[in-house]
Amino acid sequence: MARLGLDFGTSNTAAGVMAGNTPYVIPLEPGEQTLPTAVFIDFAAKKYIYGTQAARAMREGAEGRFMRALKSILGTPLAREPRRILNERVTLIDIIARFLAEIRERAEAHTHMTFDSALSGRPVRFHSASDERDAQALADLTEAYLMAGFKHVDFLPEPEAAALAADVQGRSLIVDIGGGTSDFTLCDRNGAQTDVIHSTGLRLGGTDFDKALSLDYAMPLFGYGAEIGAELGARTHAAPKALFHDLASWEKIPFVYDAAQLREVERWVRLAPDPEPFERLAEVLESHLGHDIAYAVEAGKIAANAAEMGRIDLREVEKGLGVDLLQTAMNGTLAGSAQQIAGQAMATLTEAGVAPATVDNVVFVGGSSLLGSVRDAMAESLPDAKPVNTQVFTAVMHGLAIAAQ
Repeated sequence: MARLGLDFGTSNTAAGVMAGNTPYVIPLEPGEQTLPTAVFIDFAAKKYIYGTQAARAMREGAEGRFMRALKSILGTPLAREPRRILNERVTLIDIIARFLAEIRERAEAHTHMTFDSALSGRPVRFHSASDERDAQALADLTEAYLMAGFKHVDFLPEPEAAALAADVQGRSLIVDIGGGTSDFTLCDRNGAQTDVIHSTGLRLGGTDFDKALSLDYAMPLFGYGAEIGAELGARTHAAPKALFHDLASWEKIPFVYDAAQLREVERWVRLAPDPEPFERLAEVLESHLGHDIAYAVEAGKIAANAAEMGRIDLREVEKGLGVDLLQTAMNGTLAGSAQQIAGQAMATLTEAGVAPATVDNVVFVGGSSLLGSVRDAMAESLPDAKPVNTQVFTAVMHGLAIAAQ
């Protein structure tokens, strides 16, 4: 029996073990070190599909339900709300458990080992604003691991795992920006010895960046901020915001497809001075295109971060539909979030009683740590610290494998 290191992420998941003295990331998909944390429930085939194949099934228009960012619902009432899917009543915790069971089975098949326990990464804080929700999220995730067939699970904060894998001498601040949270660990490394000084966390991550960009650039094409007329008289009012906020949130998209909601949007079409955006919105709800929008926003974000301009390409909704995304404009939208992240990083030092001048390195971990706005905010906060690029997508997994052994 062996212990599996498992990094269950908001956007991507990885698993690994030690191979001799070297962390080995198990390819959960052929040739890939991470697996998208995505589930597609295929109504026709009556089966669950995971990872890249799940996203492909959704994009090819298979009949079913697609879910991503499931980690974000841990600790919320949504996690335990029963739903009827494929003629059985399940909760989102059940679905997470099935995803984790799939990871265990793939890891066992690849390594020819049996994993009866796991060392799982976890955010320092699942919910930074609520101790009660934070504790419930850990209880939810523990339950999911046990339902997945693990007899025992331990947890290690993700930035502390990354600290174990970061071969950087001196005092370092690990800045781990994931899909749903931002986590920070201050540590000292002398030779092979890593000493964790202090860790903090903030519920803010890549999916929040996507939401902000979607609301600013994509959702206006579907009526966000547009006017709706009254049934009687000439007065108008702005379209209710709740639907657009849910449609811009990865974890809430599967739950906007409701017949009553579609009828309400069709009423907006009838009453709006400019019905075209709401006609698009109705098409999104009727054809279940919410995730297509989210993927387009994410791709536009990545492109704009790498060049002066990207594009949010919405051709899946309507031929030729889309909006250019200037890097400067994107950084403006994300400036507030980047400052929150830098503020929490500095709070880590303050709580530890450590002077900023003593920090030698800022070690970036997590896909969203690649964003220029985050890098700029950290450079402004710690101008004398050396920025270090590590294994951005697998550093946590490497540390979990080390600690699991």
